[in-house]
Amino acid sequence: MSGTATPELSGRVALVIGAGSIAPGIGIGRAICLALAREGAHVVAADNDLAAAQVTCDMIAEAGGRAEISEVDVLDDASVEALVARVTGRHGRLDILHCNVGLGKSGPSDTTSAADWRRISDANLTSLHVASQAAIPTMRTQGAGVITITSSIAGIRYPGFPHLAYSATKAAASHFATALAVELAPDNIRVNSIVAGLIDTPRIGVTLAKSYGDRDEAQMRAARDASCP
Repeated sequence: MSGTATPELSGRVALVIGAGSIAPGIGIGRAICLALAREGAHVVAADNDLAAAQVTCDMIAEAGGRAEISEVDVLDDASVEALVARVTGRHGRLDILHCNVGLGKSGPSDTTSAADWRRISDANLTSLHVASQAAIPTMRTQGAGVITITSSIAGIRYPGFPHLAYSATKAAASHFATALAVELAPDNIRVNSIVAGLIDTPRIGVTLAKSYGDRDEAQMRAARDASCP
């Protein structure tokens, strides 16, 4: 991951929460890690699945980049806070925080229990606040920083199937980023949300298998692709 020019993120430390992948291949979190490393950042690949995070780090190392793994449970505030503390304690800085978390439950809203709702909200929204709150002091001291969030088009329009808790929390995540961006602009800390559409990731393959059982995955993908304008 080196060339004749100095990479834009050389010397920077980037923490990606949700850096693994639910199945073999490259999902959004893993792709973000690879892109950050390609630009010269030292990437901390954090996930609740350390084996998946290690695959991400191995891919970065094979391409000549630098990375390390760290464990985190986004449903546990103390775990998120400890993760950020480990990164800042070890590296003395934190330039980029990316939160790539997305839990959901498909189906009619009356099948989503209060416990389901709280779990999805804690993962998709509360963890953003906890991670950002932990990272902001270091970024303020540095005089700069970047916080980015993987949101979803499901937060701005109906996704085509009942997905209420996911849609509501992703809408909130986008507004969280907007409000925090205005608040932190005077500190030279940029905050943005990435409103992702349906992307062909390993998670989609798992979702299709759960939804359609033994039907041929290639046919299912072709049918979905044909429905796109």
